[in-house]
Amino acid sequence: MTHRTWLITGANSGFGRALTEAAVAAGDSVVAAARRPEEVAVHPDVHPIALDVTDRSRVTAAVAEALLWHGRIDVLVNNAGRGLLGAAEETTDAELRDLMELHFFGPAALTRAVLPHMRERGSGAIVQMSSMGGRMSFPGVGGYSAIKFALEGWSEALHGEVAPFGVKVLIVEPGAFRTSFAGPAALLHSPRLTAYDTITRPLRENLPASDGAQPGDPAKAAAAILRALDAPDTPLRLALGNDAADNVLGSYARSQAEALTWEKVSRGTDFD
Repeated sequence: MTHRTWLITGANSGFGRALTEAAVAAGDSVVAAARRPEEVAVHPDVHPIALDVTDRSRVTAAVAEALLWHGRIDVLVNNAGRGLLGAAEETTDAELRDLMELHFFGPAALTRAVLPHMRERGSGAIVQMSSMGGRMSFPGVGGYSAIKFALEGWSEALHGEVAPFGVKVLIVEPGAFRTSFAGPAALLHSPRLTAYDTITRPLRENLPASDGAQPGDPAKAAAAILRALDAPDTPLRLALGNDAADNVLGSYARSQAEALTWEKVSRGTDFD
């Protein structure tokens, strides 16, 4: 498809900025949504727009404005987000609900808002920026992973529902990339319980310390996403980074081994 129009949330930094730059380099236009649109990179093919994805009325208005300005939305990228560290017992209801609003209900609302237009046109793509933590979880990130698991489950069903209308769904699962994710402004910490210090302290210390030194290159990630979207057979899930590939493949191997070990028990629970 030539000259697509993208709507990208969290476009002022990280993957959002990298995708904006990649889309423009490919000859496309971008409606760059951010809570601080003044931080969006200035370019003739980039239209900054103020959007907090947890504000439902603003979500509807932002999609309407994008359609008014450009007449179409070809690609929606649900990218806005932040991290949360803490053991399950440390994480509060308020933290979980806030994260769910940002990472699940916001993307769900934006997706619902653009789908009528995409269905009518018979084409389009929804890109859900998840994480390798949306395919497996680790101690200390259960809350974050839970929300990404929810987004991935919802998006997997969405994939089957909208494919007959010519709409693609791509779930992106990055590992550690050099974005602002591990920085103090984006990474929240649940209140500590000393009982979990030996389990969560390494993560609480090492993840922020990695900020600016992560192995993943956001520009290469953006190029990989465009390549997947342009492929005749776009994957449902795309892991990005060596760490993500290693963890996803390792998780699959462990799950398969466990399922085979317990297969006889699993198959022995039907009525005789």
